[in-house]
Amino acid sequence: MIDRLKKIQEKYLRIEDELAKATASDILKNLSKERSRLTPVYTKADEYLKITKDCQDAKSLLESENDPDMHSMLKSEIEEGEKKLEELAKELEIMLLPPDPNSGKSILVEIRAGTGGEESGLFCADLFRMYNKYADKKGLRVEIIDMSQTGIGGYKEIVFSLDDDKAYDLFKFESGTHRVQRIPETESGGRIHTSAVTVAILPEAEEKEVEIKESDLRIDVYRSSGAGGQHVNTTDSAVRITHIPTGIVVASQEERSQIKNRDKAMRVLRARIADQAAETAKLSADALKKAQVGSGDRSERIRTYNFPQGRCTDHRIGFTSHNLPAIMEGDLDELIDALIQEDRSKRLAEAKA
Repeated sequence: MIDRLKKIQEKYLRIEDELAKATASDILKNLSKERSRLTPVYTKADEYLKITKDCQDAKSLLESENDPDMHSMLKSEIEEGEKKLEELAKELEIMLLPPDPNSGKSILVEIRAGTGGEESGLFCADLFRMYNKYADKKGLRVEIIDMSQTGIGGYKEIVFSLDDDKAYDLFKFESGTHRVQRIPETESGGRIHTSAVTVAILPEAEEKEVEIKESDLRIDVYRSSGAGGQHVNTTDSAVRITHIPTGIVVASQEERSQIKNRDKAMRVLRARIADQAAETAKLSADALKKAQVGSGDRSERIRTYNFPQGRCTDHRIGFTSHNLPAIMEGDLDELIDALIQEDRSKRLAEAKA
């Protein structure tokens, strides 16, 4: 442990030195990102090593100390230090786990209606509102990339970005099928209806990470539809891009500018191509799109939102909250923290196996 912590200190100080000398913006950006990732570990390692040294010094003094009061004080200091070291060791065990390769990335979130007709579309809108409120509480910037609305205020699908280095780590467990049980606004008989919505979390990929040839793209422009202002149905600002080798189709119509819509669509395309490559290579379970999204069938659920009982259950970890109204208002901390803790526990167990 000591040797590993000293190496982390050396790496952090080396990055600090390189940052002071760097001039190119891309190098500065990468170094700053790495320093930001290492800072919590460096701070904790520094504290651990300092207390370790203090305990060693106290033990050395204890061997030659004859004064009873000083002897008692040194023993107390050593006991307190060793207790603190145990606590720090547990925290460092978690912090020293191999980082998720997508940690620190901004993300694209895709929410699509599954089974359940209009009610599924309405729940798409509810989930978007829930995530939007949670993102706002966490200081994440939300930008809509594309949406397809239903006639009664729901969404067939909505794609949006969360631009922040905390985005992936906070949202990575949201991928999968979300089931809702409630009495729909459209149901006159008062019967509980079950529908499903799928959520996919796609880490954003930079241009250098995904090579896309212009010759592999078919780009169509068309007039925007739905909400959007005076430009709707007056200019060909909406953009649809087909990536011919993979068959992936992306679109954006939320901007007045065709160029801006093209840029947004390309962001989605890069993320989907990267995600597809990760699936093919089986790089990680979280990157597997099929495992994330499934078919949208009710049986492939990761979470159930039961409105009559005011209950939300995450089936992967057996977590249940009876405060569904607060969750739908974006109060997701308890749920997401439980998922993060369970993931850490599993990774720690695997590391010790």
